[in-house]
Amino acid sequence: MLFASFCLFVARQAPCQEAEQGPFQVALGQSVVASGASSSTDAIPALPPATGPKLTPEGEIIVEGLASYGHYRLLASGSDCHIYAAGFEYDRHSWGSLLRARFDYTAEILPLILLDSPTAFNIWGGPQSPNRKVVYGVRISPIGLRLMWFDKKAWKPYLIFKGGMLSFTQKELSSKATYENFTFEPGFGLQVRMNDRVDLRLGLFGDFHFSNGFITPVDPGLDVMNANLGLSYHLAQRSRRSTRRYHLFPD
Repeated sequence: MLFASFCLFVARQAPCQEAEQGPFQVALGQSVVASGASSSTDAIPALPPATGPKLTPEGEIIVEGLASYGHYRLLASGSDCHIYAAGFEYDRHSWGSLLRARFDYTAEILPLILLDSPTAFNIWGGPQSPNRKVVYGVRISPIGLRLMWFDKKAWKPYLIFKGGMLSFTQKELSSKATYENFTFEPGFGLQVRMNDRVDLRLGLFGDFHFSNGFITPVDPGLDVMNANLGLSYHLAQRSRRSTRRYHLFPD
């Protein structure tokens, strides 16, 4: 009798313990899962948005030729001379826009310059001989700018300014002058699109000026009107890879 009463007591207590322990165990399991989910979310931070490739500014190389067709006395006293030149020009879209035109940096090198001039001058560059000679020279113009309107169209008018140094193999245009001279060349013209990469340059008018800036007491100098013709080759825009690095786990 006593043993039967003990078994009945144990059978009644077992469901009570399960009822008391069940909710606790379920709640404990949910908290573990929730804590695990939150910890896994915190372990992998959100990645920043990727940046696309950056393009280099537009650029072009122009193979050009220059020929003078007249002269005038504007900033110099020399006369009766002609200039012929050939070389390369580099233009780079570096400064956005100005006056609704594309604003470019310009540099130029003319390894071939031929000065057709009289064989004798007075000290101020006035011709004193009917005979003529050809003098070789080189010009480097690292300082320049160009304004080009309608640069995405087929017909593109431009205004250009170039400045640098010019050196001849002998003193010009006077025996009292110098071998080296400062040079300045403004001009305007038109570029005509031939295809996606090549344009035809038609330099309608330019002023080719050189003088020594009175480094010596005598500075004859020369101003000539010129036309500039050439072919422009547009360089391909290359992408620059982003230097941003992504870290999965922060330090």
